[in-house]
Amino acid sequence: MKLKDRVALVTGGRRLGGHVATALATHGVDVSLSYQQSTEAAGRAAQQVRDAGRRALVTKADVADSADVSNLIRRTVEELGRLDIVVNMASIYRNIPFDELTDNAWRESMRVDLEGAYLCSRAAIPHMRSAGGGHIINFSDWTAASGRPRYKGFLSYYVAKRAVMGLTEGLALELAADDIAVNAIAPGPIIPPESLTQSEIEEVERATPLGRWGGGGEIASAVVGLLQTDFVTGETIRVDGGRHLR
Repeated sequence: MKLKDRVALVTGGRRLGGHVATALATHGVDVSLSYQQSTEAAGRAAQQVRDAGRRALVTKADVADSADVSNLIRRTVEELGRLDIVVNMASIYRNIPFDELTDNAWRESMRVDLEGAYLCSRAAIPHMRSAGGGHIINFSDWTAASGRPRYKGFLSYYVAKRAVMGLTEGLALELAADDIAVNAIAPGPIIPPESLTQSEIEEVERATPLGRWGGGGEIASAVVGLLQTDFVTGETIRVDGGRHLR
């Protein structure tokens, strides 16, 4: 896909959304951003898009609520004129011990991580068809892409992210005839969570074959790379510095 003058929707992504939005803008893409709680992060990302010379739109939306999603897509098309790309980054990442995992916490992971990606994709598809094609990029996780859980306390997150891979494959088949490519990215150690100590950060580095955290730019590069090809669909691409190899 030629990216100049296309329009992308990036959902969530408090920690990485700004990197993705900025990379898209530098390639000539106008960007619609959604947020649920991270008002400041969404505002910063929008300003970075504008600083790159492209239009930006910010909308508060619960991606697991079909009415909110309909409004988000409607605003994007009305304000920016079209919709070619959806990057489903909205996610919930919480460490909850199994014996403390409530029904509500389980359902919330499924709603945001899985159903949110489905609802946003479904609402965007008619506009992509009208444009003659498009791209959907979902976000899984390196542990899910590895095919086995690595850490206790992330049951609902792991299951939801495995399901995102299935959603990606199923949508890719359903939408191939519409020239809509659907892929997923499975990040590994990209940006250390604020809760990690220096010793924990260094432990992750030692466990990663490339010996470092990737940084947000690596995710942005992966997104742009997938958008620039029209012959890759149904894939989950690990961006983890080889972490899955150990």
